Amino acid sequence: MSWIPFKIGQPKKQIVPKTVERDFEREYGKLQQLEEQTKRLQKDMKKSTDADLAMSKSAVKISLDLLSNPLCEQDQDFLNMVTALDTAMKRMDAFNQEKVNQIQKTVIEPLKKFGSVFPSLNMAVKRREQALQDYRRLQAKVEKYEEKEKTGPVLAKLHQAREELRPVRDDFEAKNKQLLDEMPRFYGSRLDYFQPSFESLIRAQVVYYSEMHKIFGDLTQQLDQPGHSDEQRERENEAKLSELRALSIVADD
Repeated sequence: MSWIPFKIGQPKKQIVPKTVERDFEREYGKLQQLEEQTKRLQKDMKKSTDADLAMSKSAVKISLDLLSNPLCEQDQDFLNMVTALDTAMKRMDAFNQEKVNQIQKTVIEPLKKFGSVFPSLNMAVKRREQALQDYRRLQAKVEKYEEKEKTGPVLAKLHQAREELRPVRDDFEAKNKQLLDEMPRFYGSRLDYFQPSFESLIRAQVVYYSEMHKIFGDLTQQLDQPGHSDEQRERENEAKLSELRALSIVADD
C-alpha cells in the first residue's frame, strides 16, 4: 500500500474539535451497541416462545398418542392415568399459549417497535457525515484561495467560496448539535421504555409456573400410588423388564 501524505480536499484547519468528535463517536457507539442488543434480544425472545409452544404441543401430541394405545382399551387403570395426563397437558398448552401471547404483545412487539427507530437514527448520522464532508471540502477551498496572492480574481473567488461555506457550515453545526443533544436522551430513554416490558415478562412467567404447579400437583395426586417411592417403582420396572427378557422370543442366541 502506498503512503499518501495528505488527502485531497481536506482542510488544514481543524473544523471539528477532537473532543467533540470523541463525544460523538462515544454516543453513537453506545447506540450501535444498543441496536445490536435489541435485535439479538428480540430474536432470542422469539426463539424462546416458539420453543415453548413446540414443547406444549408435543406434550399434547404424546398424550393423544397414548390414548390411542391399545392398552387403554384393555386396562381401565391405564386409561384413567392417560386421560388425567391428557387433561393436564391440554391445560398446560392453554396456559402456555396465554403466556406466549402476553409476551408477544408486551415484550416482543415493543422490542420490534423500538428497533424500528434505528434506521432513521442511522440515516441522520449519515446526513451529518455528508454535511461534514461538504464542510471540509469547502473549507479546503477557502484555505486554497487564502494562500494565493491576493489579486482581484482571487479575492472574488475567495469571497464566493466563503459565501458557499457559510450555509454548509451552519447546516453541519445544526445537525451535529442536534445529534449530540438527542443521542444521549435516546439512550437514556431505554430504561423507562423497557422496564414495563420486562415486568410483564416476569409476571407472565410467574403466572404460568404457578398454574403449572397446580396442574402437575393435581396430576400427581391422581397418579401417585401411596407408599411407592421412585426407587420402588424403578425396582418394579426392572423386575418386569427381567421377566420380558426371560421370554424365548427375546432371549440372546
